[in-house]
Amino acid sequence: MPTDVVMPQMGESITEGTITKWLKKPGDSIQRDEPLFEISTDKVDAEIPSPAAGTLKEIKIGEGTTVQINTIVAVIDAEGAASGSAPAAPAKAEPAADTVTPAAKDAPAAIQGNPAEADSAAAGTIIEQGGGTEVLMPQMGESITEGTITKWLKKVGDTVQRDEPIFEISTDKVDAEIPSPAAGTLTEIKVEEGKTVTINTVVAVIGGGAGKAAAAPAKAAPAAAAAQAPAATPAPAATAASASAGERGRSSPLVRKIAQENNVDLSQVAGTGSSGRITKEDILGHLEGGAKPAAAAAPAAPAASKPAAPAASAPQPGELVPMTKMRSIIAQRMVESKRTSPHVHTVFKVDMTRIVKLREKEKSKYEQRNSVKLTYMPFITRAAIYALRKHPIVNGAVEGDAIRYNKNINIGIAVALDWGLIVPVIKQAEEKNFLGIARAIVDIADRARGKKLAPDEISGGTFTLTNSGIFGEQFGTPIINQPQAAILGIGGLNKEPEVITDKEGNDFIAIRSIQRFTLGFDHRIVDGADAGKFMSDFKAYLENWSEDIG
Repeated sequence: MPTDVVMPQMGESITEGTITKWLKKPGDSIQRDEPLFEISTDKVDAEIPSPAAGTLKEIKIGEGTTVQINTIVAVIDAEGAASGSAPAAPAKAEPAADTVTPAAKDAPAAIQGNPAEADSAAAGTIIEQGGGTEVLMPQMGESITEGTITKWLKKVGDTVQRDEPIFEISTDKVDAEIPSPAAGTLTEIKVEEGKTVTINTVVAVIGGGAGKAAAAPAKAAPAAAAAQAPAATPAPAATAASASAGERGRSSPLVRKIAQENNVDLSQVAGTGSSGRITKEDILGHLEGGAKPAAAAAPAAPAASKPAAPAASAPQPGELVPMTKMRSIIAQRMVESKRTSPHVHTVFKVDMTRIVKLREKEKSKYEQRNSVKLTYMPFITRAAIYALRKHPIVNGAVEGDAIRYNKNINIGIAVALDWGLIVPVIKQAEEKNFLGIARAIVDIADRARGKKLAPDEISGGTFTLTNSGIFGEQFGTPIINQPQAAILGIGGLNKEPEVITDKEGNDFIAIRSIQRFTLGFDHRIVDGADAGKFMSDFKAYLENWSEDIG
């Protein structure tokens, strides 16, 4: 039976998502849990796995389209359910083909005759026999009602494996690749890129029997004829392109990013995931094993390859460019926060010299010992946790006419992305030691950039840290992440002359490592005195650092 792929709900308050990229195209085979498409929301970008194995029959929602949760974004034909001719249904089939008619019984004859007639007849056969898997717009979170297809990663006629990325979606909480729910051939894309549909909407259809998929579309004949002709130019370029597409389908954005940064050919990396999918652990293990970069293989391809397609041009002066789904939601949330909370900001200057010296002394040994870099963020986060424990009102929230004193300290870490901003959350941060915090920060930041965050990892925060100092900022006035009561802005770390008083009361000038921190707080429940005491304790913890770093 066809399986609908729906726009998933990625969080309680998420009602829609945008499909940013399809990782499969109609006709592709796909395995269960294989990334099918990528979606984007205002909180997270994510790959969406396929709910079944088979062939992507139809993509209903195109890339860039925003739809409600549970909108059907694609259809997958169950693996092995369709006849050999079933995948012949193309994405361009007329609407009438969706209705079962007596003509469907004659589908095999039509396929042998007029290709145009075969298109319609085959589509009817699939539906009549229940041999296609419907790909749905997945629900990425409880409150997500729609999603936007931002990109199809497969086209009609392509073979897709179960769990292989087939398209990308975007919601107000997450951008993700969606894996195919079944293996087979993508026979139809029902929702084009850029379209927004509700969750459980059928966006594509996957047919079984992928072996004959390539012969089904009418357009395939010229291509087949060309393939039989003697090659006029060497083939390495085409092979490279094919390999690239294959590796794209069996790896996540994070894995591809790591490979690109380290110049690694993913075809040389053994995948241990579903259907040989390359995981983060696989690529890291490949690098740690002393694998050499694949630079030597690169020169062969340019000799026969066509010039690469130019990247999307940057916006030109005077051009009006629509906001992405994530940017639109961010804009809305920022305005809502300013309207909701009377923001007040207080800035404290902290002498980080002790910590700077400690880090310089220990960072090499620390990384060798723990396999994680020693940055300043764990120090700052631990100091914030200490101050939040002493001043629970700063970790609170307004609920109507009441104040919620949160049981746990859930620290949100703002992560800047090329396509927006996301705030993954370290849950129960008060229970983690320094090393636990250090590892958690690296983990959530990496997965945020790789679109690998789960819906519950971008919700439930009680306090947020935002580090704009890495861009050279001295200090800022950040906007509170609702419904939290406060946010801590981290300024730049600089060497500055400071007046130091020794134990005898003598003053002298010394060069110190100074950093400024801004606490933005909701004046409805946090008074200036509360904020001042919080920041004083935060400052003291950093300046008199004595905690074991692991």
